[in-house]
Amino acid sequence: MNSRQRRGVVLLVVSVLCAAAAFAGVVAVVSDARSQVGQKVTAYELSADVPAYSRLDSSDVHRISVPKRWLPDTAVRDLDTLQDKIAAVPLKKGSLLQSDMVADRPELKPGQMEIAIMIDAETGVAGKITPGARVNIFATFEPRKDTDPEISKIIVADAQVLDVGQIKAFDKSEDAQRVSTQGVPITFALSAQDAQRVAYAESFARHVRLALVAPGDTAAPPQGSRSYTLAGDAGLGGRP
Repeated sequence: MNSRQRRGVVLLVVSVLCAAAAFAGVVAVVSDARSQVGQKVTAYELSADVPAYSRLDSSDVHRISVPKRWLPDTAVRDLDTLQDKIAAVPLKKGSLLQSDMVADRPELKPGQMEIAIMIDAETGVAGKITPGARVNIFATFEPRKDTDPEISKIIVADAQVLDVGQIKAFDKSEDAQRVSTQGVPITFALSAQDAQRVAYAESFARHVRLALVAPGDTAAPPQGSRSYTLAGDAGLGGRP
């Protein structure tokens, strides 16, 4: 073997060693990447914006695969956990769904019952009343006699809203007294007596309206200020 052949053999060996080293490097990088990614598990991502206190179901999310080591412990991995859940905060499309983003749907307490009534969409709800909200329920009644004043009453204070239905049109033949053409069914959790008050007001009041109670406000309206007549308003000096 002459010197030229020996150089060729040396270069060939060096090339083989370099190729082996490069292959070993690639294998090491891939192994390291796999070790960092690890096993993939199922998680769920919001497929649409979900307003706060709205009910969640499978149509609001889609399934994704995420490396287990990168997934927070609070991530929702089973859609069954969304049963009877509502959004605790406004949820944005594309967000990873986590258990601290949802809350239990409001439930009845002992001694309470559910009652649903139709509320004018424009005057009673305005899109701000949601499940879990607390409201004061107002009713305005026509006078029994021509000489009696019209009166507005807070018939129930601090009522808890269980559910808010979809807006639908009123039957004007039955609801001629309504101000708006559309209404929303609102379900409340009430005591038996308060449920009777609400049922009576829906049947006989001229208007039934809701006033949202501020979060954290636990002060109920004083009994003496739950009824109002224009003539009795001290600020107007008793004059209509």
